[in-house]
Amino acid sequence: MTAQQSVTATLATIGDYIRWGASRFAAAGLCFGHGTANALDEAAALVLHAIHQPHDLATGFFACALTPEEREAVVALIERRVRERVPAAYLVGEAWFCGLPFYVDARVLVPRSPIAELIQQRFSPWLEDPDGVSDILDLCTGSGCIAITCALAFPQARVDAVDLSPAALEVARINVAKHEVEGQVYPLEGDLYAPVRDRRYDLIVSNPPYVNSAEWQGLPPEYHAEPRIGLESGGDGLDCVRRILKDAEPHLKPGGILVVEVGSSAEALEQAYPQVPFCWLDFERGGDGVFLLTAEQLVIYRNALG
Repeated sequence: MTAQQSVTATLATIGDYIRWGASRFAAAGLCFGHGTANALDEAAALVLHAIHQPHDLATGFFACALTPEEREAVVALIERRVRERVPAAYLVGEAWFCGLPFYVDARVLVPRSPIAELIQQRFSPWLEDPDGVSDILDLCTGSGCIAITCALAFPQARVDAVDLSPAALEVARINVAKHEVEGQVYPLEGDLYAPVRDRRYDLIVSNPPYVNSAEWQGLPPEYHAEPRIGLESGGDGLDCVRRILKDAEPHLKPGGILVVEVGSSAEALEQAYPQVPFCWLDFERGGDGVFLLTAEQLVIYRNALG
C-alpha cells in the first residue's frame, strides 16, 4: 500500500483531511502569508477547493465523509503544495481580495495588501469628497485587484491600472473582464507615470516592489515563486518608491492623496526622507507599512522628495 493509499484508507471526513493537511504542512516547514496565515487555514482552503466547495463552507459540513475520488484529489493537492513550495493561490488559480475572487498565476503577486481595508472604507476620512472622485491611478497593478476594487468602490471614477510587465497585464485584463469593469478600468503598460502623461488624479494608490535585495535573497521558496520584479527593489528596497514620490505631485489634483505600501521598508523610507511627515495608516485587520501624503504635502516637500 502506498502512502497516499494509506491516507485515503484511513481518513474519511473533510475535517480529517484538513487536520492531516495542516500536519503535513507543519512537518514540511511551509511558509504562509499569501492569503492564509497558518497551516490549518491553508489546508482548509486547499481541501475545500479540491472538493469543489466554497471557501466559507459551514463547519457543520466538516463531518461529512469524502468519496474515494475526492480523497485522492485532496491528497494530490496537499502533496503538490508540499512538493512544489508555491503559494496555494497558484495551485488553485484564485486569491481573494476585498471579499472578491481574483484569477492569479505565477505572472503576478498573490493579492494580500492591507490597502484592501482602505478601499472598503473608500479611503475615509482622507478623501474630502469620495462621491466626487473621478480619476484614480493604480501603479504596479499586477493582478489588477486594487484597481478593480477601487472601481467598484468608486463606480463614477475612471481607473488607470499601470504595470511594467506585459505578462502581469494579461492577468489584470482577465480580472477586469471577470468583474465586468471594462470601460472603467484601463490596464496600461509602461514605467510608472509614463503611460498617463499629464493626467491628474484624485487618488494615486500603489503596492509597488519594496523588498531590499538582501531580504529578497533570504525569503522562503513561496516568495521566490512570485515574480521578482514585483518584490525586489534595490539595496534598500526603495528604488521604485523613490520614483513614485518624485513624480507624484504633478499627477495629483488639489485635495488628492497618494497612498503607498512600503511594508518592511518603512524604517528605511523615514531615514531616507527625515523631513517628510509620512502619515502611517492603522489597520483593524492587521498590516502596516502603508503611508499617505496629501497633494499639498507633496508641494510643500517637493525639494525633499525630488
